[in-house]
Amino acid sequence: MELTRRAALKSLGAGAVGVAATSLVSIQAVAEESSEGKAPKHAVGLLYDTTRCVGCQSCVAACNEVNNLEGDLRADRIHHSAQDLNSFAKNIIKLYRPTDGSGYSFVKQQCMHCVDPACVAGCSFKALTKNPDNGVVGWTSSKCMGCRYCEITCPYHIPKFQWEGLNPKIVKCELCKERLAVGKEPACSTVCPAKAVVYGTREQLLAEAKRRIEANPGKYYENRVFGENDGGGTQALYLSHVPFEKIGLPDLGNESVPEKYLKWQKRLYSYLAVPVVAYATMVAVIRKNWNDHQHHMQEEQERTGLRPQL
Repeated sequence: MELTRRAALKSLGAGAVGVAATSLVSIQAVAEESSEGKAPKHAVGLLYDTTRCVGCQSCVAACNEVNNLEGDLRADRIHHSAQDLNSFAKNIIKLYRPTDGSGYSFVKQQCMHCVDPACVAGCSFKALTKNPDNGVVGWTSSKCMGCRYCEITCPYHIPKFQWEGLNPKIVKCELCKERLAVGKEPACSTVCPAKAVVYGTREQLLAEAKRRIEANPGKYYENRVFGENDGGGTQALYLSHVPFEKIGLPDLGNESVPEKYLKWQKRLYSYLAVPVVAYATMVAVIRKNWNDHQHHMQEEQERTGLRPQL
């Protein structure tokens, strides 16, 4: 079949409009994905109170047992407890002790289960996901390519890559999701003798934290619940009698990491949209002019009986 100029221009116009439309849809999708995250209605989590923790590490031992972790055998410490979160530990107890001897504090560290998690936003293959029902951030081994980008994006430095073994994993607290599935609570909250860590819905935990603050004026730092709004909000909440940054909780403001940086992405895509829209408009104008020309030529043919040779 002979390809005429008319057919070529028509195909080019249709293809260009298709590309432009696809590009605009992609830009719109990115903008929609950047909307601020909200906690699920039935989001669950933990409330940790530094003033109640005695540093017994019962929660660490229970976590290791339930999650089939041997503990960090490299650590020369009681219970083989790790000095930091790593591939042997999903939950640890650390000690803050200032050099001037003024007060000290234990602190429990595990996944914060962010309302808008940076690790989920940064995972290209969706190996890390946030449960839409309870908000727990979980990991799926079959989808993980081992890029470890989640380690970089997390502002709390939670996910850890398992370098040991032939089938490496990303190790992080998943709030004992297998126990939650059968109506049980996480292992760490069941064994704490001082009730320094308690489990419940995020709504219940926020109410309890604020009740404690109101009942104990001046006891808690800034009379504030860390995680209520910090970093867009978390499902692991903290009460502390020392500054939060002293126990390893960063000052993130109230925006989540994905929301903060996707704002710049949205601006970039909005600038990219300008030439795409201009291109689509140009193609539309060319097609209109071509159709007008064809209509005029047809009228001329009917009037004169002459036909142009294409």
